[in-house]
Formats: sequence, structure tokens, C-alpha cells
Amino acid sequence: MLFAVVPAAGSGSRMGGGLPKQYLALAGKTVLDHSLQVLLDYPELEHLVVALASDDVQWAASSHAGHPCVTTAQGGTSRAESVLAGLQALQSQASDDDHVLVHDAARPCLRAEDLDKLVRHGRRSADGALLAVPARDTLKQADNGVVSGTLDRRQIWQAQTPQLFRFGQLLAALQRAGPDVTDEASAIEAQGGHPRLVQGHHDNIKITYLEDLALAEAALRTQGRIE
Repeated sequence: MLFAVVPAAGSGSRMGGGLPKQYLALAGKTVLDHSLQVLLDYPELEHLVVALASDDVQWAASSHAGHPCVTTAQGGTSRAESVLAGLQALQSQASDDDHVLVHDAARPCLRAEDLDKLVRHGRRSADGALLAVPARDTLKQADNGVVSGTLDRRQIWQAQTPQLFRFGQLLAALQRAGPDVTDEASAIEAQGGHPRLVQGHHDNIKITYLEDLALAEAALRTQGRIE
């Protein structure tokens, strides 16, 4: 079986105030609703948990708030805590060998074909898989504001989401990793795992700054998801 967790408890502090970034308007919907739609359209998905902040008042207006396959859990102060809360909410339904997707609430441009490719490859990998793209730019290592080295970009990939792992494996890894781990693959790596990289598209961007909204709208239009 296939499940999903979407951590959506963040405040989006880098956006400069206002609504949390997952609730900003994007082409007539919220960023979060776009992010959820591709997952919910995937025919094999059984259930999705959205991890929300304890003081969230926007979720009730979501177009997916009443979806029969969607429930919510109270998230934490970090991404890892929110994902862990989502996994714990699924424990009564998911077995250790089931698979779970984790997707960023503010990553609205996931392509359906990339999701399908991730699921197919991730299920064949003992340590799961994540969408990622090869680095395009020359990458500099910094030390006190000056260049201390140049990294070989041929060995650098930018991690994206979704990321896919066996349910029991990810639950145990996050319980051991603590609240500061920045993505699920890192938690698996900390336990000696080697998740598989599945190449996605560069337009699967994460909304971090206000100018990203225009890029996301252009990507959705190119994909044919909006007019």
C-alpha cells in the first residue's frame, strides 16, 4: 500500500510576513492545494496526512479539507517533527513494508510522470528514493564570505520531494535522527542507508520567496495544469 505525509506546519518566515507560504494564492488556489492535488490524483495512493500547526486557521478553507482520503495531524516546530507526527497518525493503517511518500507543502509543481517514476524506482530500492536534479551551476564553498573551494558539480544533486521509503524504515530513522534533520533521505543516510536518486525536473521548485510564485505559475502553465 502507498501512503503520503505532507508537512504543512511551517510559518514561512523567509517570505517576509503575512500568510504561511503554503497558503499563498497561486493561480486561483493555494500553494498547498496545488501540492496536494498531484498526490491525490495518483491512483495507488490510499491515504494522505497533512501535518498542520496547532494554530492553523486556513486549512478549513482548503479544497481538500473534506477529501475522504485526507486527514490531519498536529505538526511540530521542525519539519522532522511534523513528518514524524504524520507517520504516527498512519500507524494504525500502514504496515512496516508499506511505502510512504513525503512531499513539501510548498512544492506545487510536481509532475505526475515524475511522481510515477519515483514510486516505481523507489519500490525496487532497499533504502527508498528521492526526486532530485543534477546541479547546473558552478558551486563555491565559502569560508567567512570568501571562496575556499569549488565543488565538482558532476557529483552534486539538488534534493527535491517527494521522497519515498518503506514506512517502518522511515519511522525508525526519524525517531533516531532527532528534530534537526532537514529531509527524510538524510535520516535514512544517518542509519547507513543509500537512497536512490531519481531524476526529476527543475521546475519542481519549492516556494521560498515571493518571486518564486511567478516561476511556479509559469511552470504550471507550461505543464498544462492551468490556462
